[in-house]
Amino acid sequence: MQYHLLTLGCAKNVADSDGIGAILDQVGITPVDKAGDAEILIVNTCGFLQASRQESLDALRNLGDKKRPDQLLIAVGCLISRYGAGVQREVPAVDAVIDAGRWLALPRLIHYLKSRDETGPRDWLTEAYQDLPLEQLSARSIVEQLPRAARGPSAYLKIADGCDRLCTFCIIPAIKGSHHSKPADAIIDEARQLVSQDVKEIVLVAQDTTAYGWDLQKQHDALAPLIERLCTEVDGLRWVRLMYAYPGHVTPRLIETMAHFPQVVHYIDVPLQHAHPETLMRMKRPNVDITRKMLDSLRAAMPDIAIRTTFIVGFPGETNEEFQALLDFLDEQQFDRVGIFEFSQEEGTPAATLPDQVAAKTKKYRRDQAMAHQQKISLAKNKSWVGKELDVLVEGVGDGVSIARSYRDAPEVDGIILVNKELPIGEFARVKITSASEYDLMGK
Repeated sequence: MQYHLLTLGCAKNVADSDGIGAILDQVGITPVDKAGDAEILIVNTCGFLQASRQESLDALRNLGDKKRPDQLLIAVGCLISRYGAGVQREVPAVDAVIDAGRWLALPRLIHYLKSRDETGPRDWLTEAYQDLPLEQLSARSIVEQLPRAARGPSAYLKIADGCDRLCTFCIIPAIKGSHHSKPADAIIDEARQLVSQDVKEIVLVAQDTTAYGWDLQKQHDALAPLIERLCTEVDGLRWVRLMYAYPGHVTPRLIETMAHFPQVVHYIDVPLQHAHPETLMRMKRPNVDITRKMLDSLRAAMPDIAIRTTFIVGFPGETNEEFQALLDFLDEQQFDRVGIFEFSQEEGTPAATLPDQVAAKTKKYRRDQAMAHQQKISLAKNKSWVGKELDVLVEGVGDGVSIARSYRDAPEVDGIILVNKELPIGEFARVKITSASEYDLMGK
C-alpha cells in the first residue's frame, strides 16, 4: 500500500509526521507525493487556533471530495485530540480519526479499515486496538518510541510534549495534556538515527523546550546537559538549534552551554508574546524585566546571536499605550526575526472570557502596523551582512541557483539565502553576501 501525508501546523507536527512515516515504512506502507497515487490519505491536523482548525477541516474536505472508493481518509493529530467526533460529523468522508500521540496504532487501524465488513459495526477504536497493549497508546509513552525517517538535511527532534504553563490565551494544555519529557537516552538514539540518514542539523522542539527534564529529574536545568550529550555523543552532527524556549527559564548554564559548543548555532527562539507589564500580567507571562535580563545575558555570551520571537496584538484590554510599548520594545531590542499574530478568542481559555475584547479591525490594524515596524528593523539587520561571509546549509537547487540557510535562519519560518550557483544539497558552503531584502539574503 501507499500513503499520502499532509502535515499542517507547527514544527512539532512535522516531527510527528516524520515518526508516522517511519512507522508506516516499517510495515511496508510507502509514501507518495500525489494524493491520487495513494490508497491511504492522512492529514496531520492542527487545532491550535480557529484559523488553523478551519484550515485542517478545509484540507480534509478537499481530499474527501476527490477521494475514490478504494481510498481511505484518516485524520490524525491535535485537532482530533480535542474535536475528533466533531471532525467526522463535519467531514463525513473521513473514515477514521486518531488522537495525537497514538501513532503506533496507525498500521493496525489501517489494516482494520481495509479488512472490515462494510455492513458491520464502525467501532474501529475497540476492534483495531483490542490486542494492542494500552501503554502503546498513551501520549506519555509514545513520545519515547517513535522511530524517525529523515526527509532532508535538517530535522526537527521533539524532546517533550504537553505543557504545564498557564498562559491565559493558549489551548495547548487542553489538547496535549501536561508536560512530559522524552528520556535523554531515547533522544540521543533518535539523533543518531537522523545523522545516519545524512541529517546535518537537528532542531530541538517542544511546547516548552526549557521545561525539559523537570518531570524526569525534578530539576530546572536539564536542557543544558542534554545539549552537552548531543554535542559530545552524536558523531557527525553539525548544527543544533533551539526553538520554543520560555523566557523565564533560559538559565545561565543553558546560555553557557550554547556559547561553549560549536555545534550549537547562535540562535534561539523565545516567544515573548508582549512587552507591556499589564498585558503580560493578563497573559500570565513573565515580566518584561525578566525578559530584558535574559536577552542581555544571551547577547553578552554570544554577541552574534540571532533572536527570534513572536508577539500577540489585540489581547483583551490592550490599550493604545500598551500597543505602543510593544513597538518601542521592537525598537529597543532589534530582534532578528519576529512573528506578529492577532489574538484569537479560543474556547476554553481564560482569555476568551476576559472583558474589553479588542475589535477585529483594530487587531488587524495593529498587526499590520507592527509587521511594518519590524520589517524596517529586519531590513537594516540583513543589510548589515552585505559584504560579509556566512556558512550555509544547502537545501535546494534549480536554474543555476541554490537555496540555503545560515545559522540565523530556522527551517520554514525564517529567511533563506539565494546563492548564484548550484551546490550539493545537504552540504555546507561558504557564501559572501551581496544584497539583502527584509527577509532574505543573496550571495555568491
